Amino acid sequence: MDFTFTEEQQAAVEAARAVFSDVAPDRAPSPALTPGAVAEDIDRQLWHELARTDLLGLTLSPDHGGAGLDPIALCLVLRESAKVLARVPLLESCAVAMAIERYGDRTLAAELLPRAGRGELILTVGANGRSGHDPAELAVSARPYGAVTGAGDGETDGPAGGSGWVLDGVQSAVPWAQAADRIAVPAHTAGGRPVLALVPRTRDGVTLADQVSTNGERLAEVRLEAVRVEARELIDAAGCWDWLRSLLTTGTCALALGLSERVLAMTAEYTGKREQFGFPIATFQAVAVQAADRYIDLRAMEATLWQAAWRISTDTGGPLPAAGDVAVAKIWASDGVRRVVHTAQHLHGGFGADTDYPLHRYHAWAKQIELSLGPAAAHEEALGDLLAAHPLG
Repeated sequence: MDFTFTEEQQAAVEAARAVFSDVAPDRAPSPALTPGAVAEDIDRQLWHELARTDLLGLTLSPDHGGAGLDPIALCLVLRESAKVLARVPLLESCAVAMAIERYGDRTLAAELLPRAGRGELILTVGANGRSGHDPAELAVSARPYGAVTGAGDGETDGPAGGSGWVLDGVQSAVPWAQAADRIAVPAHTAGGRPVLALVPRTRDGVTLADQVSTNGERLAEVRLEAVRVEARELIDAAGCWDWLRSLLTTGTCALALGLSERVLAMTAEYTGKREQFGFPIATFQAVAVQAADRYIDLRAMEATLWQAAWRISTDTGGPLPAAGDVAVAKIWASDGVRRVVHTAQHLHGGFGADTDYPLHRYHAWAKQIELSLGPAAAHEEALGDLLAAHPLG
């Protein structure tokens, strides 16, 4: 496997590093010291800087003002963002924009995507369903207008006369929802087909209730009661939701890798300076072995991430669908990020719990990332189902 990045992808990394170099992990209050959410809004200053450097339009086509790069480039930028705990909806907004461009209505794409690339429009997505344990699309139903007004019997699986759709249901733990202009809501039709609705946050029938994540960020329970969307605001192309969820999961793996790399670097720096019995503790065999094990975790997280991102970017076939590579990447990301922060806390001793030191923030973000879009066990089960359906050999 050749994971050499293109010049354009490497340029995106350099641009991201330049933007994130001025971002401190403690730009928001500590989640350990703050009751409720650490902030009411995203980091607007950083968001505008990302827009100014064209990083928000990185994966959009030139037709919509973007650079035309692929999900690999997005993952490279996300990796850098996690190193500073960037409080922006970079993954969600870019991923939804890519889904719109790939599967959505062309007129809606022309209306939304240039604004999203300029940072004027924020997109997010509800990917957790009602509880986080069942498929997200089952939490919301999508019915054509005719089925509601009496023009149909409720059995149709498409918009009546092109009128549009009505959504009912709940999506829980939607990230950055209060700051978003549109929320991508997965839903199911009467025939059980998954669709994706692009719902304006201020649309009649949409209500948001505050929730707080493990890392102290503001989430929302998004409740939809007879919410009407136009036909062009709902993407019913086959494979759209599965592709978007795979991209979100792969992006989460990139966040886990970047965070883990930063935490291991912090641990190396600390153990290289902290002395016991007149020697840096990094020279002790027990410390070195634990750090080496975590380095191996990072290399496995990295290899599986780029394999998944490559499958999504190229649509290349394989013995398993791309979802298999995504599941493997998330298994390593969830287990790896947990092991890295736990080892870091152990090797830092009591200093790791000091709220004046940023490690406790990374620990909180790591737990959030570990469980986002399913823990390792959920993806192990999904991988088992794929292996059963596609026997190897």
